[in-house]
Amino acid sequence: MRELLRTRGILIALLMGATTFGGWSLLLPVVPRAVADADGSAAAAGGVTAIFMAATVATQLRVPALLRRFGYRAVLAVGCLLLGPPSLVFVWSTDTVPALAVSAIRGIGFGLVTVAGIGLLAELAPRNLLGRVTGANGVAIAAAQMIVLPLGLALYDSGHATVVFVLGAVIPTLSLLSISLLPAVRAPGLPAGRKGIPFSVLLIPCIAMLAVSAAYGGMSSLLSIAVADRPVGAALAASAGAMLVGRYGSGVIADRTAVGRTLVPALLVGAAGLAALAGAVAGVGGNVGLIAGATAFGLAFGAVQNESLLALLDSAGPERVGAASAAWNIAYDGGTGIGSLALGFVAGAAGYPAVFWLAAIVVLAVTPVAVWPRAAAAASPESGTQ
Repeated sequence: MRELLRTRGILIALLMGATTFGGWSLLLPVVPRAVADADGSAAAAGGVTAIFMAATVATQLRVPALLRRFGYRAVLAVGCLLLGPPSLVFVWSTDTVPALAVSAIRGIGFGLVTVAGIGLLAELAPRNLLGRVTGANGVAIAAAQMIVLPLGLALYDSGHATVVFVLGAVIPTLSLLSISLLPAVRAPGLPAGRKGIPFSVLLIPCIAMLAVSAAYGGMSSLLSIAVADRPVGAALAASAGAMLVGRYGSGVIADRTAVGRTLVPALLVGAAGLAALAGAVAGVGGNVGLIAGATAFGLAFGAVQNESLLALLDSAGPERVGAASAAWNIAYDGGTGIGSLALGFVAGAAGYPAVFWLAAIVVLAVTPVAVWPRAAAAASPESGTQ
């Protein structure tokens, strides 16, 4: 860990990730809840996260080109300004239409910072520490989430919605200080004749990421609505803490052995955790089942995040870091948005327990993607020569 933190710029980048994702996570369960309280629609509540993620994904497609033109610091700064200050609009209205508009603007900012942030870490990190660096980034983000997820809900439930929305504006803006202290990093280039990452390499890790992030979108957006009288803040904090362990632990294992060793166990644990959440929402297992299920899913989610990211970065090589980061973030954020929207409709049609049973089945169904490291290596003759 000391070697990691001594690496030039890493600590500053981790602080930036904590404040940026802290501001996002603070509002993640609160805005859908506020929209649901305003008009009572589960679909509208899920739609807020979905539109946010749709704007995020649309932006992420363009970020590699923006990085080549403007560089990391400029893209990160603009992203933080779009993610944070527009949240102040929620102080005046959380009706569906303005909430969707603000969420779209914030999603553009989030799209900029997610791709640029991962790309920056990959540029700063020595290759032999990449797993631990990406894992440490997950630790920084999860640590922030452990604080802000329950804080946001607690403030909202106690009648301090305005404070939550102001904090949601201020916290990402604090990232500008870290951005100003980042070391100069070359804008990523794409050598003549080099194309993007082959689709066959992208497909398998992205499927795994889509499945677990869709489940996370449903959990983060709908759990507080499904069991509003239960300790949802504690469950989300436990999930974030377990995510910290899963992400960094998988990075250590990948650096010491090989990428892909923890994927099968992670998917199985994730499916079991979602099944426990389904039971808890239905009244089986009580608060213990609620927190245990969220913890198990968080552990699995963290491990799958790091495994899929490392596979993409390894296949991409240093010249295609932006493309690898964009692909991973699109799978992450696209899955979160799809999950929020689709599972919101499931909640309206079949009830909240069905949301988590369906998510568990989907995660379990993609367990065979554990073979993706071999499949990616076989599909990409360049993957071993980057």
